[in-house]
Amino acid sequence: MSARLHCFGESGHSYKVALFLTLTGQDWQPVRVDFFGGETRSEAFRALNPMAECPVLEWRGEVLSQSGAILTRLARDTGQMGGTTPGESEAILRWILWDNHKFSSQIGATRFLLNFLPEAKRPAEVIAFQQARLKPAYRLLNDHLDGRDWVAAEAVSIADLSLCSYLWYPEPFGFTRADWPHIDAWLSRIAALPGWKHPYELMPGSPADRAGGGKHV
Repeated sequence: MSARLHCFGESGHSYKVALFLTLTGQDWQPVRVDFFGGETRSEAFRALNPMAECPVLEWRGEVLSQSGAILTRLARDTGQMGGTTPGESEAILRWILWDNHKFSSQIGATRFLLNFLPEAKRPAEVIAFQQARLKPAYRLLNDHLDGRDWVAAEAVSIADLSLCSYLWYPEPFGFTRADWPHIDAWLSRIAALPGWKHPYELMPGSPADRAGGGKHV
């Protein structure tokens, strides 16, 4: 039975899981969640995930939520991208926790405020504050990747997938790859992995779809 990933194209957290499932050759299918139409607040979705967030993964008879927990479970169940030593496993968890606290969560909020709210309602001071907070995080990751191919292990791991997710989106949020050469090279290595796809190719839904412009490229 195929795994079912409840997701939407604009969700970087969902992309982390979709990318793992794809790169590791799992049998899965996306189930589009109409986030912008309020579906995550519906009784039906809350019955699936009381936290009312994407992604949600139906996996081997269980319902899993929260991207970091899902990635950790998938790595354990498949034996892929979870590190090969206890030291690597701990480093992977460390970076996933940092990502969810300091990186993806901050990028996601900034991107949402800057792109998905009506222009008149965008809080300029909050956006500027968020962007300023993110600069040290970009710098930390960029410096860490100096002389390294991957973030936490000798090979690509779920830490890389967690950290990279929001950096592929075209909507502006204050990140420019050229400003961070080690992050830029790392993203190129990830994109060169067999089977890699952009989030708007891998999951249903995009800003262009909602605007009536068809599939975003």
